[in-house]
Formats: sequence, structure tokens, C-alpha cells
Amino acid sequence: MAYDSLGSTNDAAKRLARDEGAAHGTLVWALRQTEGRGRRGRPWISPEGNLYASLVLRPGCTPASAAQLSFVTAGALADALQPLLPEGICQCKWPNDVLLDDRKAAGILLESETDDAGNIEWLVVGVGINVQHYPPDSEFPATSLRNEGSRADDPAPVLVRFVQAFSTWYDVWKAQGFSPVRQGWLQLARGIGGPIVVRLSDCTLNGVFADLDEDGALLLDLDTGERRRITAGDVFFPGLVSPGSGEAT
Repeated sequence: MAYDSLGSTNDAAKRLARDEGAAHGTLVWALRQTEGRGRRGRPWISPEGNLYASLVLRPGCTPASAAQLSFVTAGALADALQPLLPEGICQCKWPNDVLLDDRKAAGILLESETDDAGNIEWLVVGVGINVQHYPPDSEFPATSLRNEGSRADDPAPVLVRFVQAFSTWYDVWKAQGFSPVRQGWLQLARGIGGPIVVRLSDCTLNGVFADLDEDGALLLDLDTGERRRITAGDVFFPGLVSPGSGEAT
């Protein structure tokens, strides 16, 4: 379903899933959003020229397994965008961003609802891709496909590439589970084996990004020698951006 403008493609997809029983694979796409948002309700600036789309999924799994779809989506985004770049390197940033040469070009937002048994009734995968524009003052440095020299200025072909790549990654996940997705994501990951800063809700941790565990949690080796398992947080790379400035977009 294509729209010129929506408040949020995720909100529209959730309404379709909840109120109209939208089928697995239903796609909502808008040229612009007036109330776009990212993780933790942060605003996602959404001018025309970028890509805003949301997929309705009915994976029939537990909430813990559904969280793995963030890595499915990130891997699909990287596969879709990398061939569009003349020279840049596309990498995945834990937990749900895609970087082009260390600058954010795409983000992911998962929202879901469970049934009476506690399993996923439906899940909406929202993606935002900076095709033509990017916010100049975001907390983590941002960029766009155009800014990185890509000739893919039209969001429509980018959407087609993403949907095709997502179908491949999703089919692997359904058939084989998280293990091959984890391995694929690790091959694309930014920061593995190196120093990172992880900002949590109540503190900021410094350490080495040791690994991704079997559930998708980040394993952080602290400077004290302790290993911490982190399921939610914001990752920064020393020397690239200060984790204490501004608000993300």
C-alpha cells in the first residue's frame, strides 16, 4: 500500500494488522512521514526523497525469537544497499542500524502484539533509509546514499531491493533458525573485537565488543575484566562521536 504521506508507516501497518487482519507480507510505504519515529520514541525526520516502509509479519513465534528479526532486517538492508555504493562499505551497528562508512544511513523499528498464549500475533518491521537526505545534526553521524555517491536517487527501486533481500534472509531464519542469521550479521558487523561505548538507561560502559550471543545480545568485555550481556542500549565508537551530546534522529 503506497501513500503520499502518513503520520507513521509503522502506525498504519499496526492498524492494518490489528484491526483488519492484514496478511503476512503486507507492505506499507509512504513518500514522507509527519510523525516518524525510531527506537525509544525518538523522532525520525522524514522528508520526501527517503524511504519509509513497514512490513506486517506473522512469524508465529515467541517474543524472544521475534527480536531476532532485527538482525534479519539489518542483514537484508546491508545486502540491498551495498551494491548501490560505488566505494563505500555497508556495515551493521548493534542493535538495529546500518552504516555507510561509519555514518548511519538506515534504521529499524520492530513493534508487535502477542496473542492469548503469549506468542507473536503480528509483528511490524519498520525501516527508514536515507536515500537523498540525512539529518546534519544527529547524535550519531548520518549520511545518505546520494551523499555516498550512489546513483539510486529514487526510493522505489531501493525498496524493491530491500524486500527481495529481506525475503531471502527471512526464509533462512524460518528454515534454519537464528544461527545462520547471526553468522551473516557478524560478517557485516561494525566494531567486533574493538573498543565501544555502550550507553544504558542508567549508566555508560566502556569495553570491547566481544561477540553476539545466541539470542542476539551484545557481549561486552569491560575494562575491569568482567563480561556483560547487554540486551538493550546505544553503541558508540570511541573517537567517532561523543555519546553524551544531543538527541538522535
